[in-house]
Amino acid sequence: MEIFKGIPVSAGVAIGRVLVLDDARVRIPRRTVDSNEVKGELTKLESALEMSRAELLDLESRAHQRLGDDAAQIFAFHRGMLGDPSLTGPIRERIERERVTAEFSVVQAFGDLAEWFRSLDDPSFSAKVDDVWDLERRVLRHLIGEQKTRLARLTEPAVVVSHELTPSEAASFTPETVMAFVTDVGGRTSHTAIMAHAMGIPAVVGAGRLTAAAQDGDLIIVDGDRGVIVLNPDEETVQEHRAYIERQRLFRTSLADLASEEATTTCGEHITLMGNIEFPREAAAVIEMGGEGVGLYRTEFLFLTKDDEPTEEEQFETYAEAVRSLGGRPITFRTFDLGADKYTSKQAKDPERNPFLGLRSIRYCMQNLPMFRTQLRAILRASALGPARIMFPLITTLTELRQARMVLRDVMEDLEDEGVPFDRGLKVGMMVESPAAAVMASAFAREVDFFSIGTNDLVQYVLAVDRTNEHVASLYTPSHPAVLRLVKDVIRAARRQGVEVSICGEIAGDVEYTMLLLGMGLRTLSASPGAIPQLKRVIRSVDIETCERLARKVGSLDSERLVAAQLRDAARKVIPEAFDGRSVED
Repeated sequence: MEIFKGIPVSAGVAIGRVLVLDDARVRIPRRTVDSNEVKGELTKLESALEMSRAELLDLESRAHQRLGDDAAQIFAFHRGMLGDPSLTGPIRERIERERVTAEFSVVQAFGDLAEWFRSLDDPSFSAKVDDVWDLERRVLRHLIGEQKTRLARLTEPAVVVSHELTPSEAASFTPETVMAFVTDVGGRTSHTAIMAHAMGIPAVVGAGRLTAAAQDGDLIIVDGDRGVIVLNPDEETVQEHRAYIERQRLFRTSLADLASEEATTTCGEHITLMGNIEFPREAAAVIEMGGEGVGLYRTEFLFLTKDDEPTEEEQFETYAEAVRSLGGRPITFRTFDLGADKYTSKQAKDPERNPFLGLRSIRYCMQNLPMFRTQLRAILRASALGPARIMFPLITTLTELRQARMVLRDVMEDLEDEGVPFDRGLKVGMMVESPAAAVMASAFAREVDFFSIGTNDLVQYVLAVDRTNEHVASLYTPSHPAVLRLVKDVIRAARRQGVEVSICGEIAGDVEYTMLLLGMGLRTLSASPGAIPQLKRVIRSVDIETCERLARKVGSLDSERLVAAQLRDAARKVIPEAFDGRSVED
């Protein structure tokens, strides 16, 4: 039995047999042609490009019907690449200059592009290599004929294991044939990860050397909840996971009735549960799961499905769809949190040595004011359609906050002059996700309407741990006393100033932390839609006094391990169904 750890990108657990997809890229030898054959090679290239674009248009249409606009945009992005002269021009030039075949020129051009993406040494853009190979295979297929793959012949349910998967390959999966998939490489923001999430297939990426270790027919367990893969598990482990799958099925069924119930403690304290979303269609899921609105709309994901900057109208339509879907419930728009592991194409051309400490979030927006103003206009226009709020990410100084608010006021004045409707009483807040913001919370609280504590970044900045680095992953823990002390200080500062405060990081959706957060004084939690029913179950089973006792006890501990154990024991007593008891740890 071997255990591998990767990055979970689509929830769920699957047990099945391995199908290894290790199709080698087509090897095209260099072959020259006579000068009178060059024109024919160019004609052949144009035909292959045209057929590829037509094929992508069809895929885009089918993806739109099956998976929605966001997935369909990936194929629109691919079509755009095939129409980009910076890619196709060198292919034609090489054919004319070196008198080589069209297929050899295509392989060389796409190889150069893939190598450029890979050289950036950044997970978010090295993941785009998948898109490059996808396009290369598609064009070559029309140049030299169909390359049959084992994936196309898949007829029985299997767990696909591959070094990498292209978005087109992932889009071709169906629940009837693919139970789950795992890749050696990739990141949370790759297009393939987006496709997996959209389809609801359990998936883990970045699993390292799994493809080299796995063989067709091997039994495998893929845990898309924790990012754990178990290859050739023993019978005890298999039975544990099968029992877990069944318990989760029954548990989810039992939670279904909670959607219409209030998130109120046994002592009568109401807790507001909100949802975190990336795409507007997810707003409906928040309501379906019993959420009261959207506490975090990660607007930067618009960039993942487009090769260029989204226009004001494109943004407005997207934001408006989310507002309308909520039917009068509130939504909080976070302005673009670009940089770090979420690069724009402009940033990719000039990669930073340490992007998490570089030009990201509000810093990037303030240095790209036209883009920032365009987004603010779109958000403000959407605010006329329903209750909306706006918050700025990674604020570290009062100067940053004041400058951002000044830009917002300028945009409001422009819209007023143009007679464009928007909510003039729009509330403005900020993310608290850096030690600087947490320590200065009292000062910030005098200048904003609300705080949203982003624990994902706060943990890594407090502990100096890159949460995307597998070598130090074990050090990344929200249960560290230093992190919890800062969270508590922020909550106190906000309450003293009468400022609303919520938490939207991963711990907001983790039932192990729910009682602690309530005991610290939080009354608003924002989590992924699927986590809302479990949170509601905990809330409806506890009283605030018990939570406050837990918070005091945890506050006296000086070890993250002791804290984690204390929180798990307390949560297990309240909601034992949420804990699986599996022996394989993440």
